[in-house]
Amino acid sequence: MMLSLFLFLLGTNTYRFSTGGEGRQGRKHNNPFVRIGRVFVAAAKNRQQTPSDTFLLLPTQTSKKFRFLDGAAIVCDSAEIEEAKSVLSLIPIWMCCLVYGIVYAQSPTFFTKQGSTMDRSITSTLLVPAATLQCFINLSILVFIPIYDRLFVPVARSITHKPAGITTLQRISTGIFISIPSLGIAALVEMKRLKTARDHGLVDSPKATVPMSICWLIPQYVLYGVSDVFTMVGLQEFFYGQVPLELRSLGLSLYLSVVGIGNFLSSFMVSIIEKATSQSGQVSWFANNLNQAHLDYFYWLLACLSFIAFVSFVYFAKSYVYNCPK
Repeated sequence: MMLSLFLFLLGTNTYRFSTGGEGRQGRKHNNPFVRIGRVFVAAAKNRQQTPSDTFLLLPTQTSKKFRFLDGAAIVCDSAEIEEAKSVLSLIPIWMCCLVYGIVYAQSPTFFTKQGSTMDRSITSTLLVPAATLQCFINLSILVFIPIYDRLFVPVARSITHKPAGITTLQRISTGIFISIPSLGIAALVEMKRLKTARDHGLVDSPKATVPMSICWLIPQYVLYGVSDVFTMVGLQEFFYGQVPLELRSLGLSLYLSVVGIGNFLSSFMVSIIEKATSQSGQVSWFANNLNQAHLDYFYWLLACLSFIAFVSFVYFAKSYVYNCPK
């Protein structure tokens, strides 16, 4: 870390900052949230008025959407209105992706907890830590990215005649769809693990090792990695590329917030389900004794939510107009 910091500081003296045009440079000094908020406030104040065409300079196709913001043209310039429209058009896509953020949170948590109860032995003396299986996500990413780049993209390009093969929204939706069978497999594996625990009389023995190999969890980890290749890379490219140049940091924050807020929503869901399923003395889905819990129910629930999110995402993606050709 000290070496990387030294190299970073060494490069600051030679880095050239791009200043851009005068109008754009002037807007850079303003807080983008202030500019966007100003448009919404002005549109709300002038919602009953219809500004003349001389106030509206709509340079892109997205200007045809959210016409209620056009009333802000009385006090805001067209560039500010376009910024607000660009950000607002991303919100439905962002909200649909939050479910994927919830799914994304399961790998380092419940997947690992599942593995800790299973047979993790490679030899009579060597045990595999349950968290080690997360490496299969990275391995599947490393293996699948060349396949995606060298095989999938050329085939898709020959069909769609698009440089990237498929659009970024199609890439994201493909990843969300792949997460559904990943959760389905996780639920089926958990059902088998619970059955194995019941068959061997281990339901009341939380510390006992269920005689079922931890390798049963590998397929769901692999599908997770393949899903990441489509979704996470697509999300970063989409949100970073579909906002005005001055708002690139906001686009990156939208991408990162999918994972961050997804983790918070996952914790919120677990807390709500924990309270709902532990009433009247019942064993909750997330009991400390996993042999009595029902993580399989939770995985099926997430699979259903992911399917709903996928359908909603496709619906909004069909009507989305890119700021630039993709």
